[in-house]
Amino acid sequence: MSKKDILLHRIREHGKLSTAEQLHLTALLSIPAILAQISSVLMFYIDDAMVGSLGANASAAVGLVATSLWLFWSIISCVATGFSVQVAHRIGANDFDGARSVFRQSIIIGLCISAATATVGVAIARHLPYWLGGSEEIAADAGSYFMVFCLGTPLALYSMLMSAMLRCAGNMKVPSLSSILMCLLDVGFNFIAIFPTRVITIDLPAVSPGLTTLDITIPGLGLGVTGAALGTILAEGTVAAYVTWYAVVRSKELRIWHTSGSFKPQPEVMHKAISIAGPILVQRVLMNVAQITITVIVAPLGAIAIAANALGVTAESVCYMPGYGIGEAATTLIGQSIGAGRRRLTTFFAWMTTLIGIAVMTVMGAVMYMAAPLMMATLTPDADVQALGVECLRIEAWAEPMFAASIVAMSVFVGAGDTRLPALLNLFSMWAVRVTLAAMLAPLYGLQGVWLAMAIELTFRGIIFLIRMKRGRWLKITTYESRTHDE
Repeated sequence: MSKKDILLHRIREHGKLSTAEQLHLTALLSIPAILAQISSVLMFYIDDAMVGSLGANASAAVGLVATSLWLFWSIISCVATGFSVQVAHRIGANDFDGARSVFRQSIIIGLCISAATATVGVAIARHLPYWLGGSEEIAADAGSYFMVFCLGTPLALYSMLMSAMLRCAGNMKVPSLSSILMCLLDVGFNFIAIFPTRVITIDLPAVSPGLTTLDITIPGLGLGVTGAALGTILAEGTVAAYVTWYAVVRSKELRIWHTSGSFKPQPEVMHKAISIAGPILVQRVLMNVAQITITVIVAPLGAIAIAANALGVTAESVCYMPGYGIGEAATTLIGQSIGAGRRRLTTFFAWMTTLIGIAVMTVMGAVMYMAAPLMMATLTPDADVQALGVECLRIEAWAEPMFAASIVAMSVFVGAGDTRLPALLNLFSMWAVRVTLAAMLAPLYGLQGVWLAMAIELTFRGIIFLIRMKRGRWLKITTYESRTHDE
């Protein structure tokens, strides 16, 4: 049994953990999750860099529909959240049969929801770019990119669902390695799908008279922007197959292969899934609508602004993904600690993971401020897009510490099953602060005004989340309340 498994077992069995052991366990769960998040971001970073090499219009086409894709994929990610948190609670309570029952039900519900989401996405794909204010020159590529991603929605759901289940069971290694694998596959698939067949000439040393160059033919489909979506979906599907096999066949906590049990959804489990994921779903839908609204605000600023905004978001994500990695560890720790009925330990893990997240993302913000020119240069050769993106990244760098607070604190609340009020706080912050300020500042300061609004809103959101965590009311929401005690 690994050190991580020993410490998680001690939580479930009400054993004592020293402060050093709690920090060690947090690191053991956080580091693989951070690597997984970074590799996921690098995948989209590589996508944008490859598409960026095709020109500003290609980047603008991807950027135009990016927020709409976040909306569709946030819907399917809520399925993973609603069921995986229940699995964490049951594993924390040593109810492994109950955890497997929830796991079975999530497979069926996930298939139904992802199929419905994909159908809607494909139906609107051709019209969406025009609804968002996109010009004729980028609409066709944007619609095709969106459609391919929507067709891959079921693959994305199972990748998210199985990875979330394994993480909540305490297995961070397999989802992390899978994310790294997906990044590598994405590079290879994109290299073939985006670019046409071409010949690369390599100069050779003068080792043989008359042989000075070597021509290598690289096969390619030449699909451009559409190829970027296809490459990513192929990588996602490959990884989805692997993590599904591992969770179903190999995971000792989740394994349902050759075991009896019903896949039929049970009212109690469904009700709990809805109570956890429902507020998050509403929050994510409305927040993505807010993001789409901001895209509409940015669209009249032109293709340069659209491209700089989209690529800037990709560049910034490298800095905030460690926060999401630590947040995933927090959800596992909080979920299993609550399932085990350990109130004091739950509170300690909540603050420890949040403060670690703030520290890490403060450093990342400083790195982003200094490395902004290099980050944008790797994403696009367009000098105007680079310059505008650098200005936006340096505005955003100041908000990273409180952005970390909001990310990890929200993960803490999710692990506790407390999602309703945090979702409302997220919505208030996004709509009342970010969207309002962006609409006011964009006409005056252009894209820089939109990013200033973002920085102010993220700082505000982090502060109100820290206040809520300090008050401690989030611990009173869980169904395991009657079993919690101070120890």
